Amino acid sequence: MASDQQAANYPKAMSFPVMVFWTGLFAGLLWSTIGFLAYYLSFTEIRPNSILIPWTLGDWKYGWIGTIISIIVIGIVSIGVAFIYSALFKRFNGLWVGFGYGAILFFLVFLILNPLFPANKPLLSLSRNTIITTVCLYILYGIFIGYSISYEYQNKKVQEKEAAT
Repeated sequence: MASDQQAANYPKAMSFPVMVFWTGLFAGLLWSTIGFLAYYLSFTEIRPNSILIPWTLGDWKYGWIGTIISIIVIGIVSIGVAFIYSALFKRFNGLWVGFGYGAILFFLVFLILNPLFPANKPLLSLSRNTIITTVCLYILYGIFIGYSISYEYQNKKVQEKEAAT
């Protein structure tokens, strides 16, 4: 009985889809901000603003407002990326699936979707520093999303199994 009263004092855990939503949003905001920092420090030629360039008019997209809005847009797009990971790979445990997911996202953006982003040069025209930095950012992004979602999924399964006993 005391255990039930203690359990009632704690807030209820987030549902799994809500956790996937927040993981995707936070991953997009975090890693696009780090991507901008990499651009600012000249590790890469690609800045987050490249997502806005084909879709908006005006020079504001090249300034700070464009950078902030680009980071927010990448965060929103990242929610969908997180739900795709959740639907396909949440059952797999470990870092390697997230590593592969990040690498697949890199090749998807830079080989298949590259014509949608005219500000980005073709993959083989980019400098070595840009390619290495961008691949690393995408892989870390994939690991962040993959490990977070897989960990929460496994944790939820364990909690459901304990509650059933």
